[in-house]
Amino acid sequence: MIKKGHIDGGRGFDFGKTSRDYARYRDIYPQEFYECLLRHGIGAKGQHVLDIGTGTGVLPRNMYRYGAHFVGADIAAHQIEQAKELAAKDKMDIPFLCAPAEQVDFPAGSFDAVTACQCFTYFDHAALAPKLYRLLQKDGRLAAMYMAWLPYEDAIAGASEELVLQFHPGWTGCGETRRPIEIPPDYAPYFEISSEEIFDLRVPFTRETWNGRMRSCRGIGASLSDEEVARFDREHRALLEHIAPEHFDVLHYAAVTVLRRK
Repeated sequence: MIKKGHIDGGRGFDFGKTSRDYARYRDIYPQEFYECLLRHGIGAKGQHVLDIGTGTGVLPRNMYRYGAHFVGADIAAHQIEQAKELAAKDKMDIPFLCAPAEQVDFPAGSFDAVTACQCFTYFDHAALAPKLYRLLQKDGRLAAMYMAWLPYEDAIAGASEELVLQFHPGWTGCGETRRPIEIPPDYAPYFEISSEEIFDLRVPFTRETWNGRMRSCRGIGASLSDEEVARFDREHRALLEHIAPEHFDVLHYAAVTVLRRK
């Protein structure tokens, strides 16, 4: 269980509660997302990369084909279980560790890069920044990534978000607009920003997969009781029957910030 005062009014959440849905419905990053990392020299053949907040290992598993040696770490045991199962199913040799990012322990200079996707806001940055500085090689890079739907520009996303707020009024994952990733001042002694990118993405869904994506979000599956999640599921499916065709795209934006070790 994670509790942060600036997230959801301090209400706790645990993505381990929604790991099965997460594994099934959250592997949705388009190819452009991974190509962006490659353009910045992250994930190339022969590199050693640590993916913190790895969840079900979406990023390491999708970048495995490019030849980097990934290690994934996440605080939620059920997420790591799913990551291991999915990697084994596709015969991928990716070590996954159940540990908070701030406590991951490897020898100094073990990694060429560190990636943090959809999770940067959850960390204790005062502890994490010097930890990553030690783990990275000289001139190593830290990539923070985020992808979110745009509720004010996409009607299906906006209506779905309104329903989430009916179930979880304190949820702070709403109202996204295009913005760069905020880098806390804790990183300034150790890193400098080398690049920032923001770009739009249209992500394809069906009613079933969009319902699963919404059900597995922090405001629903990671926070609510089983009974509340089931009620959301029913109401969201009924909503989609009225507002969405069977196949549709949802407008998202992606933000990628790459920091270089000083």
